[in-house]
Amino acid sequence: MDLSADLVEPLAETFHLLGEPNRLRLVLACLETSENVHTLAERTGISPSLASHHLRLLRASRILRAEREGREVRYALQDQHVRALVENMVAHLGEDTGDDTGKTAR
Repeated sequence: MDLSADLVEPLAETFHLLGEPNRLRLVLACLETSENVHTLAERTGISPSLASHHLRLLRASRILRAEREGREVRYALQDQHVRALVENMVAHLGEDTGDDTGKTAR
């Protein structure tokens, strides 16, 4: 696959954002249902202010979207592409590599 430079940089930034464990936990928490910031903070074990900061970055990169329900804002995956990316990586990491050492290659 040959991507132009104007696509490679945003793609790298997206993977970089998902490489931070708290942000990835927030995305994983949104796989099944949309949630508000307080629920997401509680589910991921971080403060609401830190969750809000990470959610802002994830929204800006179009990984998550905000849905307003009255006074409440709920966060959900942007689309099925994001869901597929995360689910495929989870499946990939869960595959048996046939490596007897049990170590993951880095």
